[in-house]
Amino acid sequence: MAEQFEQRESLALMHQMGLNSGAIERRKQIVGLTPTDLARIATIKEVVLHQLDDYAAAFFDHLASLDEARTLLENRALAERARHLKLEHLRGMVSGDYDSDYVEQRLELGLLYAMAGLDLRMFLGAFLNLLKHIGTQVMKHADRSPIEAFEAFMSLKKVAFFDLGLIVDVLVFERERVIRQQQEAIRELSTPVLQLRDRLLLLPIIGVIDTYRARLITESLLEAIRANRAKVVVMDVTGVATIDSRVANHILQTVTAARLMGAKVIVTGISAPVAQSLVSLGIELGSLDTVGDLQGGIELAEQTLGYRVARAQDEPIEARVNRGI
Repeated sequence: MAEQFEQRESLALMHQMGLNSGAIERRKQIVGLTPTDLARIATIKEVVLHQLDDYAAAFFDHLASLDEARTLLENRALAERARHLKLEHLRGMVSGDYDSDYVEQRLELGLLYAMAGLDLRMFLGAFLNLLKHIGTQVMKHADRSPIEAFEAFMSLKKVAFFDLGLIVDVLVFERERVIRQQQEAIRELSTPVLQLRDRLLLLPIIGVIDTYRARLITESLLEAIRANRAKVVVMDVTGVATIDSRVANHILQTVTAARLMGAKVIVTGISAPVAQSLVSLGIELGSLDTVGDLQGGIELAEQTLGYRVARAQDEPIEARVNRGI
């Protein structure tokens, strides 16, 4: 079941990375893999296949010496799966067939390393140690001249670098995907748009507002206005320490865009220092509806929508009796 899931993941990743037949052939061309290399690799195939376990051990023993690789090796199921895929990898390296199925298997191995959180530097070190052991055995068991054995090993190294490019790309791709997910989470947390009542939204802004974040704020607000059919938005900037001319212009643009979508924006929480700096910069905010604090802004918004908030003691006695007060 887990293997089928990994295969589906690797196949999906293959499409995401654009690894079609043309891209695969281009990668072979980049490392210089030719039919001559395939013939040379065939001469050392039995040497490699004869000691698969030793080569796999060289790879994982190197990882075992590094504290950073504990996540992979201490998880028994994960470690066993990694060893199984590494043995398949070694068999595939001398198969002479490096098509889409071969690439998919390398991606599957890369995904496992990424899932285990294996650091790229740790992988490169272990992979180099693996190549060293293969090269040593190839030279020891050379049936031909040392030069021919060396050339055969160099041909195999082309396949190794072909594989290396694939696995490194997977590790980088997966790391970037995590970063994108984190950025999306931060985006949602940094620009929350809350619905207080029907047609009433609250946008609290805290921290520094740069150009990128200002754009996210505008996008999030306009999406929320559309989704909630909002008529009034309270934008609270109490948590914003400084507002320069660029940020002020972004706020004005956001207010204008919201108006075009039929929503009124009430800005609250402009502090005295911020107000003074805006005046000194000569920024005209006369078109904004501003209120000193958040509570006042919400009250104004509710009045705009026709809501009326009354204290219990101000109600008629009959109404209080009916509500059980």
